[in-house]
Amino acid sequence: MSVLDDRITMADNINEQILDEMFEQMSVPEGYKAEIVEGAIYMSPQRETHWEIILDIIEQLRSKYPRKRLMSDVRIDYPGHLNGFATDVTLLAEGAVKTKSGNWRYEDVQFVAEVISKSTGANDYGPKLAAYATAEVPVYLIADPYQARCHVYTQPKEGDYMTETKVAFGQPVDLANTPVGLTLTTDEFPRD
Repeated sequence: MSVLDDRITMADNINEQILDEMFEQMSVPEGYKAEIVEGAIYMSPQRETHWEIILDIIEQLRSKYPRKRLMSDVRIDYPGHLNGFATDVTLLAEGAVKTKSGNWRYEDVQFVAEVISKSTGANDYGPKLAAYATAEVPVYLIADPYQARCHVYTQPKEGDYMTETKVAFGQPVDLANTPVGLTLTTDEFPRD
């Protein structure tokens, strides 16, 4: 291991400790989701439209994947400055392992879906997009009920996604040739 690798590991450990402290000190009201994006704490209530889309995606993924590989609103720390995300939907790789502190590793994430909320949508299209690309998450899907459209990002490389595909609600989202390996239907995704 090089000196640079040692410093990166040390920085990651410090970030994880700081994130642990921030999460421990939070008082999150019932029905709210909390996450930390670039060191800022965001809490948002779960809206019905938001939840219906999340549940629809999870139900479709369950047709292929066991429940233990699917997560929702579970903290995973991503690269960058203090990124402790509680992603709407996460698909973990087979054999995924937790860190020593009991959190899932971003290296084991194969798919992330975020459903846009007005109050935090800028995070999903901005710092989260960059963090998922840096973490080399193979597939990042944004379901935007305000645009009635999905944005699918694939082929992460050097902190960016090389491919973005836009799919209108009502049209299939073809993920068959990605690690997800199936096509999602969006016919029942509600709009705002």
